[in-house]
Amino acid sequence: MGTHYRGGERAAQALDTYIKLIRAAESVVTRVHRRTGCDVTVSQFGVLEALHHLGPMHQRQIASKLLKSGGNVTLVIDNLEKRGLVERRRELKDRRFVQVHLTPAGQAFIAELFPRHVESIVSEMSVLEGKEQASLGWLCKTLGRQQR
Repeated sequence: MGTHYRGGERAAQALDTYIKLIRAAESVVTRVHRRTGCDVTVSQFGVLEALHHLGPMHQRQIASKLLKSGGNVTLVIDNLEKRGLVERRRELKDRRFVQVHLTPAGQAFIAELFPRHVESIVSEMSVLEGKEQASLGWLCKTLGRQQR
């Protein structure tokens, strides 16, 4: 489904490309998440994965890594905390700061889930050859780093 915009050619092409990018990304994310078979949201998975690979972080750092708002990350962490998967710990040196840590249950949960997630991503990306994946990665990185 392309754009129905009837403006200039340059604008129509940009809109059409944008629509295809967003639809492809949403489709892949949905299929990966469904195939992984986890009972957490995509944002919750992102928090667990970040803590699993990068260690404890402040909520602001997590929000930055996930490109989410601070309020959104607070809600996500609240829900993970209710499930016993993460905990907040006030720093001893500067009590104004709170770090988010995986609990032992959270560590076990993400350690079991992550290999299935990787397998699902590999399966999704297998429709592209290695060079195509590299090209797509380069294009996405270029587009994502653009600053105006």
